[in-house]
Amino acid sequence: MKTRTRFAPSPTGYMHIGNLRTAIFEYLVAKHDNGDFILRIEDTDQNRKVESAVEFIYDTLKLCGLNVDEGPLNEGEFGPYVQSERLDIYKSYANKLVDMGKAYFCFCSEERLNELREIASVNKIPFMYDGHCRNLSPDEVKERIARGEKYVIRQAMPKEGKTIINDLVYGEIVIDNSVLEDQILIKSDGYPTYNFANVIDDHLMNITHVVRGKEYLDQTAKYNLLYEAFGWEKPSYIHVAMVLGEDGTKLSKRNGDASFMDLYNEGYLPCAIVNYLVFLGWSPNSNRELFSLDDLILEFDPKRISKSSSSYDVKKLQWFNAQYIKKLNSDEYLKLVRPFLEKAYDLSDKSEDWVRHLALIYQNHISYGSQIVDEVKLFFEDSDFDLECRTFMEENDTSLVIDTFRDEICNISDWNVNNIVMAINNVKEKTGIKGKMLFMPIRIKVSGKMHGPELGDTIYLLGKDVILNRLDRK
Repeated sequence: MKTRTRFAPSPTGYMHIGNLRTAIFEYLVAKHDNGDFILRIEDTDQNRKVESAVEFIYDTLKLCGLNVDEGPLNEGEFGPYVQSERLDIYKSYANKLVDMGKAYFCFCSEERLNELREIASVNKIPFMYDGHCRNLSPDEVKERIARGEKYVIRQAMPKEGKTIINDLVYGEIVIDNSVLEDQILIKSDGYPTYNFANVIDDHLMNITHVVRGKEYLDQTAKYNLLYEAFGWEKPSYIHVAMVLGEDGTKLSKRNGDASFMDLYNEGYLPCAIVNYLVFLGWSPNSNRELFSLDDLILEFDPKRISKSSSSYDVKKLQWFNAQYIKKLNSDEYLKLVRPFLEKAYDLSDKSEDWVRHLALIYQNHISYGSQIVDEVKLFFEDSDFDLECRTFMEENDTSLVIDTFRDEICNISDWNVNNIVMAINNVKEKTGIKGKMLFMPIRIKVSGKMHGPELGDTIYLLGKDVILNRLDRK
């Protein structure tokens, strides 16, 4: 059977990076076997639905190179791919279970359920529905439905025995059926629950591999009992451990954690984000860290997914992104950083060559696109020395280097990088001072920083008049 995976997000806005990692794993599982990657929209919770969220999801996946083989905007033979458009399908399968005696109508009011929850809380035991409506006669069910009473449809769970889950990462998991509540399949508003809709859709869409978070591992017993109730073949399960934020909690949009678009809008490259996220919970069979998407497709083995949670480390993400920025050609790099420069600074009096030169000298110095704004601030405004710079200048006699360098700068008639580098070398020859004690005083005086790109390029771009003014400041 052809491998088919599905990414099934809720349409609640931008995709957070934990969700994106799941999509990447699902994509790699499918494409490693030359299979299909399906997008299905799980909008059973209509209260959280965000307009245009489906387009956001498509845009994110496309930017990351995760091309959707079938989905709401490019339907295949298994549509519709939006759950709210499949309500009749879910109801028909729920009714089949009722007819088979494996599900039942439940008319319990919210008040009664709340009382049961309070009793469970007082007794310090987990709340479980008590099966009150499980043995209603067909005639009573018909009468109550005819009277317009609200109801849900619940699955009649077995109360004895065990259910076995086979997972590619965690192995065999055994769940005692006595701890499984008679789960709701169809809610009172006619919408299916998450678990029920997933099983129906996964079966009807020929999904062969289900990738999802470890926190849902125990819930898989309920999935398996539904598959068994219908006599359907179960998919292969791949549960992945959570991605934790720096505070140790699960990454989530609700907690305000970064979404993919947040990172993208700050100048992180999608290829770097994908590469980094794959390494949150998976490792290759080597020490290699940089992988293109095509390389990942060839290399990916779900058996190498870790059982342990991973921590989202923005510094490590920045390291990955910096490596990819360094690999960009000049036009690609300028396309990344120029919008940030144009938004932050008035470039109307700057030539195209000047802007290009400025941007390119920072290509090996930035970790993400927007970072260039702070890095180049010295070219647009004067700033005081920071404590580190002041301390260096106060603790070292730099006057000979600065005075000699000023004389050399004054003598340059043709302002270019080569002549500026020659001027610095002349200072070295005339003073006998070299290394840190030569370059650091000059850099601090002209840029206000102890570190930066090539000194000759920095001086050239600042311009002769600015350099002379900064050399004279105390």
